[in-house]
Amino acid sequence: MAHQSAQQKNVLGKALEVCSLSPMTGYTRNGCCDTFEGDRGQHTVCAEVTETFLDFSRLHGNDLITPRPEFDFPGLRPGDRWCLCAARWKQASEAGLAPPVILESTNQQALDLIELADLLYHAKQP
Repeated sequence: MAHQSAQQKNVLGKALEVCSLSPMTGYTRNGCCDTFEGDRGQHTVCAEVTETFLDFSRLHGNDLITPRPEFDFPGLRPGDRWCLCAARWKQASEAGLAPPVILESTNQQALDLIELADLLYHAKQP
């Protein structure tokens, strides 16, 4: 499958930027939060994960800390950037535990589930 992130837009309406190359993120592990038909989790929110969020996610059945080499997953540490499932980020936001968002790297498809105002509120400051 061709790398399509250049055709996909971020929540600001511009070209989708890389979220993270180390660790390598994205549904297709190309560094971008682009999304495709097979991405049922909609991994569209580029966030800088926090210890609080990682604990919240593990408590809710998605352990993002433990490496899973069989899924090309290195395990995350606080400060890592990762393409999160939009629904999980929204759930964390509603619990007051949302990690900061990198708007330029968050896919506009996230707006199907999350209000732009919520993403702007949680935007990582430079």
